[in-house]
Amino acid sequence: MARAGGGRESGYEDAVSVVMAAARLVIGMSVRALAEVDDSLSLPQLRTLVALRECGPVKLASLAEVLGVNASTALRAVARLEEAGLADRRTNPESRREVVLTLTDHGSTLVDRVLGQRRLAMEKVVADVPAAARAGLVEGLRALLDAADGQLKAIRGAAEEFRGGLA
Repeated sequence: MARAGGGRESGYEDAVSVVMAAARLVIGMSVRALAEVDDSLSLPQLRTLVALRECGPVKLASLAEVLGVNASTALRAVARLEEAGLADRRTNPESRREVVLTLTDHGSTLVDRVLGQRRLAMEKVVADVPAAARAGLVEGLRALLDAADGQLKAIRGAAEEFRGGLA
C-alpha cells in the first residue's frame, strides 16, 4: 500500500525482504528434496510434473499457459518427461488435432516423494519456530496467499494445497 507522497508504509521493505528470503528457503528445500529423490530431474521439470498433476489431463496449450511458456517449450519439456516415463502424451479422442498430457503413475509417485521430502524439511524448520511466533506466521502467510490468490489460480488447487498445510 502506498502512503501519500508515493512512499511505502513502515515495514513494507522489511516484509518484501523477508518474503524473498522465505521464497529462497522453499526453493532451496525443493532443490534438495528433488536431489534426494531423483537427481536427474531439474526444478523446472518438477514444476511441469506438479502442473500436470494439479491440472489432470490437459491440453498442451493449457499447460503452456499454466507454466508461463510458449507451446513449443512446453512440448519439449513434456517430451523429455515422456522419455523418462513420467508423462504421457496422447491424441485427444475428441479432436485428433489436439494432444492431451497426463502424468504417469511413476511421475505421480515421484512428485509425491519429492513434495513429501520437502514437507519433512519444512516441518523441521517450523518446529524450531517458537510456538508464540507461529500464530503470527500463519496469519501473515495466509494474508500473503490471499493477496496472491489470482496468481495461484493458474494451477488449479495450488492455493488450497498451501492453505490446507497452514490450517
